[in-house]
Amino acid sequence: MRRCVFLAGLLALALALPGSAFAGVLAQISLGSQRMQVYVNGEPVYNWPVSTARRGYRTPTGTYKPYHLARRHYSTIYDGSPMPHSIFFHKGYAIHGSYETKHLGSPASHGCVRLHPSNAAALYGLVQRYGAGNTTIKITH
Repeated sequence: MRRCVFLAGLLALALALPGSAFAGVLAQISLGSQRMQVYVNGEPVYNWPVSTARRGYRTPTGTYKPYHLARRHYSTIYDGSPMPHSIFFHKGYAIHGSYETKHLGSPASHGCVRLHPSNAAALYGLVQRYGAGNTTIKITH
């Protein structure tokens, strides 16, 4: 009995320690560099150009969890523009594919985070595989 209590205590301590293994997806977006770094289980796997908000619009900064995934979505605000592989994270803002690939790497959106369609599909697949609860989206200046 004492051994079980001891092992349970060790397990609780290991789970509470900072830096314990993170199993999941982290999409880290830098507004300054217009890049997204994607980590899986703490290991870097992708580094892609993005387009975030152009002048007069804003991309929210902060740390978010996806709340809705849509393989095929069309904007209800901007003339039905296609938003393939959308990952919604905050009040209608999403990470999604864009066919305006010539603008990737510079601010060009109304606030969403745009990716090349194939990169959006790859990120969408990771979020599906690991789950929205194990996915973090972090947007910094």
